[in-house]
Amino acid sequence: MNEANIDVTQLPALSVPRFVGRDREITALGEALDRPPAVVLLDGEAGIGKTRLLWEFLTSSSERGPRALVGACPPLREPYTLGAVVDAVREGIGNVSGLRLSGLAGALRPLFPEWAADLPPAPEPLEDATAARHRLFRAFVELLSRLDVAVLALEDVHWADEATLEFLLFLVSRRPQPVSVVLTYRPEELPPDSLLLRLSSRLPADAHLVRLTLKPLGVDETAAIVSSMLADEHVSAEFAAFLHTRTEGVPLAVEESVRLMHDRADLIRQDGAWARRRLDHIEVPPTIRDAVLERVGRLRPDTRCVLYAAAVLADPADYAILHAVTGLPDARAGAQVAEALGCGLLREDGRGQWSFRHSLACRAVYEAIPVQERRVMHLRAGRALADSALPPVAQLARHFREAGEVEAACRYTEQAADLSTQSGDVATSALLLHNLVTTVALPAEPLVRLVTKIQFQSLPGSDPYSKVIESLRSALRARELTPEQEALVRFQLGRVLMVAGAMEAGRLEIAEALPRLSPDSLEAARARIFLAIPLGDARPAAEHLRWLYEAPAVAPSIAPHERLRLFLERAFALLMLGEEAGWTEARQIPDDTASPREAALLAIGQTNVAEAAMRWGRYDEARTRLARALTLADSHQFLGHLGSIASTRTHLDWFTGAWDGLADRAAALVGDDDGVRLKDRCEAALVAGLMQLAAGERAEAEERLRFAGRDDQQRIEAAAALAQLYLRAGNVDEALRITEEPAEITIRSGIWPRATEVAPVRVAALVAAGQLGKAADLATAFARALGEKDAPAPRASVVGCRAILAEADGQPARAATLFGQAAAAWQAMPRPYDALLAREHQARCLLAAGRRESGLTMLTEVSRALSELGAHNDADRVTRFLHGHGRGTPTVRGRGRPSYGNQLSPRELEVARLLVGGRTNRQIADALVVSTQTVASQLKSAMRKLRVTSRTALALRVVELGLVGEQGRPPAGDE
Repeated sequence: MNEANIDVTQLPALSVPRFVGRDREITALGEALDRPPAVVLLDGEAGIGKTRLLWEFLTSSSERGPRALVGACPPLREPYTLGAVVDAVREGIGNVSGLRLSGLAGALRPLFPEWAADLPPAPEPLEDATAARHRLFRAFVELLSRLDVAVLALEDVHWADEATLEFLLFLVSRRPQPVSVVLTYRPEELPPDSLLLRLSSRLPADAHLVRLTLKPLGVDETAAIVSSMLADEHVSAEFAAFLHTRTEGVPLAVEESVRLMHDRADLIRQDGAWARRRLDHIEVPPTIRDAVLERVGRLRPDTRCVLYAAAVLADPADYAILHAVTGLPDARAGAQVAEALGCGLLREDGRGQWSFRHSLACRAVYEAIPVQERRVMHLRAGRALADSALPPVAQLARHFREAGEVEAACRYTEQAADLSTQSGDVATSALLLHNLVTTVALPAEPLVRLVTKIQFQSLPGSDPYSKVIESLRSALRARELTPEQEALVRFQLGRVLMVAGAMEAGRLEIAEALPRLSPDSLEAARARIFLAIPLGDARPAAEHLRWLYEAPAVAPSIAPHERLRLFLERAFALLMLGEEAGWTEARQIPDDTASPREAALLAIGQTNVAEAAMRWGRYDEARTRLARALTLADSHQFLGHLGSIASTRTHLDWFTGAWDGLADRAAALVGDDDGVRLKDRCEAALVAGLMQLAAGERAEAEERLRFAGRDDQQRIEAAAALAQLYLRAGNVDEALRITEEPAEITIRSGIWPRATEVAPVRVAALVAAGQLGKAADLATAFARALGEKDAPAPRASVVGCRAILAEADGQPARAATLFGQAAAAWQAMPRPYDALLAREHQARCLLAAGRRESGLTMLTEVSRALSELGAHNDADRVTRFLHGHGRGTPTVRGRGRPSYGNQLSPRELEVARLLVGGRTNRQIADALVVSTQTVASQLKSAMRKLRVTSRTALALRVVELGLVGEQGRPPAGDE
């Protein structure tokens, strides 16, 4: 470097960099929004300039027409329902007076308390979260439709919660779409199962979709940015190339590097152009975060304090709040806030709200704040915001939680969670509660109360339980608790363990807690039912029953819906324990109720009774109970219960031979990990595995059955099916191993309703292993436990066990008679597949008894019937046996209605068209003169065929495929 030409005069102040290099993208964005309604997806890596592009466009176009609403999804904020959308609406409009909103807009009250005087009254609460959420979505769509707004823009959607993404999908599927939508996101941070990916792939056919991807700047554009920051003076080509290489052309990295070099005095003028000092020694930090932190470290302590306060707040805040969080004296605060603004990290919007210009910088600064100073600032933030006219409860929950202020953290977290629940956003509610109980050491009373309110099935991730379990265990270890408090904490620990699948560990905790629980309390009553339900390790049925029959009366103060819950759970426990008294109680379950909360419990209760009825072999009863559950779910819009009803229905259809389309229906439920709970997916996986086993798809069946075994209610039947697979493959040892524990749990413990499937295969495995005595003892124990109960399926199973023993004992004629009796019993239920398998055994025994013609004739009929049913693997096995005995079989087609494959049937298409037109299930049923259950079934079938998991996605998909036109009208020529 030629030192003679270096100008070491005072460095100029830096300017905000000019917006350069994005002319093409600005033009494309403008063209897209000039053709409303549009959906624009703007993606690019962190710091690439998505926010700057959006704001430059909106600023330049603000005078051309209706305004835009803009919100963001930054990572540091406490979650709250539709937070980014609420922020956008709140910042964009002052009030809603004069909009003439319908009563539906009352659903907005929990999110906009400041509009209470102008919004309609709150609507009746909905028990089902999905229905409540969709009502809120419709209210937002109505609001947007009434506003003079052209664009809804949401930034950083890779951080959006599921409710926000669901709303966006709902919004863009509306016809007409009320506003254009612009979404910015980082593709590298987008979860692989994000609903944003579905939004982009499932837009209606007439949607105007535009994708814009921002690329890094070139060397010349990098030079232009640097020059604009240095009073538009020339920048040397060498310096521009150097900076472009180190920053890879990312605009935010260029800006932060220039500011850092300016702070270091690494910038000089040489030969009339800006260049860098010490050519070979300047270090540019490898990341934007490092550059930001080095710059912050060079600021004066008071200025740094202002940045710390803004990072703690995370949300935009006015000067008074920012000042309060800094703790600086009035005399020093103003100058330091101004200096913080001048350093380029903060910005002030048109409403006087201060925040970081970029979320990356905000996060970097927040993480660098010393822990104790951070806690103090969170406390100041909480106290300052609590004095607001409309306290932001979600923000207050976060600030007091991070400050360690337990009482205030509990109060505001519960308020925020309750508001989310009212809006149908149970996921956010659960996350708020989960964050608190897993990060703050709470006293026993609020800990128990909050854990009780967490809806674990709504939390993300495969294990939402472990941290809560550890918090409860920590409470038991670390604090002085009264015996009553310890019992309540221990009961919650046991309950969560059982919900998490750790049945035995949970049972032990509940058993230890019960003696110290108030005998007539709700917790004691529920504890007894948890101990009575026969899940987990083997215990005698009498021990389970003792918990029910020795239970004292519950206190009169227990709420009616909790009394109903106890009644339903007791009836289910009695039925699963094989008690006829359970049917007496089940017959007292009402068909409906005026209370939505009680209706939700009834829907679950009827589904549980249907499950028990299947165990007893009362399939007509099971079908009736499922129909009642579906009616409740449909009439009250309990959309979250449909998965349980559908999975139980597939199980019933498996038993009763209603196999048309069953494999596809079961597979669709298994694959729906968004809308169907794991428990219900396991039941569907059981059915899918059984269907694959009947079709001869061994490897696929084994995989499905092992998945099904993850749920305790399905694991015994799954083990029986796997054992049958192993027996047919000649692996007797594995069949014995896999059925040992299930046989102990069911037969030896006297819990016969769960033994129907496992008993015969266990007996067959013992016979194959030469252990006839043990096989006979097992069959006798099964029959003794069953007694004279009116349970057709277990009774047929007992007869089948005796037939297997007679055949093993060399009595083929007696075995043929018993197999015939079993087949007749199975067919009467009806359970045609089991009936045909019993007939196959009967025919083989007839052959062994010398009745060749009778045996072969029966096998020919069995082969045909198995093929018609769809059990092709079994049909092929019988056919091969017949061929070996010189008897051919005719080829038959599987029975059932004409199949439309993955195409919608005419009736499904008609239902879908009405759905697109905005009709409810009840309105569709009325239009087509069918039941709502039929409509629900046809919608489920259509969703399966088009591989979607919600009504909204189905409506969007059929429009995209051109199956319907606008507002549900058939396309031209389709009448």
